[in-house]
Amino acid sequence: MDITWYGQSCFRLTERGMATVVTDPYDHLVIGYRPLKLRADIVTVSHNAPGHNYIEAVKGASRIITGPGEFEIGGVFITGIQTDGHNKKAKDAPRNTLYVFDYNGLTVVHLGDLKTVPSQAEIEALGTVNIALVPVGGGGSLNAAKAAEVISLLEPNLVVPMHYATPDVKIALDPLNKFLKEMGLSANTVEKQPSLRVTRSNLPEETRVVVLEYQQE
Repeated sequence: MDITWYGQSCFRLTERGMATVVTDPYDHLVIGYRPLKLRADIVTVSHNAPGHNYIEAVKGASRIITGPGEFEIGGVFITGIQTDGHNKKAKDAPRNTLYVFDYNGLTVVHLGDLKTVPSQAEIEALGTVNIALVPVGGGGSLNAAKAAEVISLLEPNLVVPMHYATPDVKIALDPLNKFLKEMGLSANTVEKQPSLRVTRSNLPEETRVVVLEYQQE
């Protein structure tokens, strides 16, 4: 499968013969970056905020998923799991939905705007995670230290950081280097790549961080 990042928490997941997914499309007027011009069969929204719910930016979608549940669409199994994204106990607190996408046994988890570290039981409920799309820049979601902690619990094969400061984002977020330092890496040792092509046969045994360049179409 191919994973492409468009900035913030927006990714496109594609696999030949299966449904295409776009996660958390953003309103560029609020968030920055260029306007999104994407097509997909499925759009997932982690929570109701301009950086994550601008579904009008994606054409052709036959299914919009905005909350928890189990779905099978176009050969892709999707599980939405609700979390308390803002660490509030009030009933009307904004909620975050993280999504697990299963492409013929290759699993991707998109953590949305997750803010708190899940319990061991919640982690186990996710099952095996091959690729984790993880917010790392704070600003209402995981900061660098908490992101590293979540990754140590998930034990994914690949980690793709998202939701961090870039030259084109308007909102205040921490830089990527802060997260890389938490992971024992530096910007000099991690090469950015335009997209990620993953098969079950090329997954690394040890957790590896992959930094993507955000694409602007």
